Amino acid sequence: MLDAGPPAHAKCPHVWPSPFQERHARTATTRHGSVKGTSPPAALVLYVKLVLVAAIWGGQYSAGRLVAEALPWFTNSALRFIVATPILLALVYAWEGGLPRLDARRFGAMLALAFAGVFVFNVCLFAGLERVPAGRGALIMALNPVMTALGAWLVFGERMSRVRVFGIVLAVAGVTVVISHGDLGALAHGALGLGELLLFGSVLGWTVYTLMGRAVLKGMSPLGASAWASLLGMIMLVACAVFERPWAALAALPPSGWGAIAYLGALGTVVAFLWFYDGVKGIGPARAAVFLSFVPVFGVLFAALTLGEPILVSMVIGGAMVVGGVLLTNRPERRPAP
Repeated sequence: MLDAGPPAHAKCPHVWPSPFQERHARTATTRHGSVKGTSPPAALVLYVKLVLVAAIWGGQYSAGRLVAEALPWFTNSALRFIVATPILLALVYAWEGGLPRLDARRFGAMLALAFAGVFVFNVCLFAGLERVPAGRGALIMALNPVMTALGAWLVFGERMSRVRVFGIVLAVAGVTVVISHGDLGALAHGALGLGELLLFGSVLGWTVYTLMGRAVLKGMSPLGASAWASLLGMIMLVACAVFERPWAALAALPPSGWGAIAYLGALGTVVAFLWFYDGVKGIGPARAAVFLSFVPVFGVLFAALTLGEPILVSMVIGGAMVVGGVLLTNRPERRPAP
């Protein structure tokens, strides 16, 4: 979904993929992280796709900022999934014969996942982007894989190496530099506003979705899980959007706004998801995850190019810290040879 996007994260249709999909894809990879029989030309195509995935997910913040200023929060989120859900359902029926069957327990768990990963994630994201420039929002949302790794350590007791700890600290410090504009004292005087808090809420929603998905979605394909989450999340969002009475705002929405919604729903939520998963299957989750580190870079660049947002020194320094922290956090653990 916006963002898109993530291996310690691989993806409900948002922005970052999730671990249960990473492990599903890992069964197709060799010990060294690449699929047997992948030719150099095919690998090149996968690398190009992964670069485009990072660009698409990075561009979502500019598209989200554009519509967040024109439409109410629930309406924005609902429209995104009104576009994405029929495409995902068509694909899951065409490729897998239909939605995975859920018993009562798993259906309840899927409702909780859809609430966290679709409803909370997207509503907080659009509400935050209404108040925070797209470039800064992209850098804050880059905490997704970092917080997922931290949550996996806290909840599941996953091993946390010194390198990963340093990566988490570095990424959080980088976001602090971005929010404070390089003046840490400003945090005590209102630099951390409602918009930033809402974006942190979006990160929290995605982290909960990812960690719950590890236990709940075993045996489900990434596409089937994403289609279910999108369908249930869309129903929740539409039910809330009706109470916003957005009819006048929708009638006044310019073509650029409708284009942004189509971008978010079709490209950001479906195409990028499929391409990223191709990359995970083709070159392995660890290598594919490296490309996610460039999502905030594209986010800042597109915000400058399309919205005219300034690229501040604090964003460059903090952004480099965030990207470095994400790379270290996603770095695969070295295991001793058996």
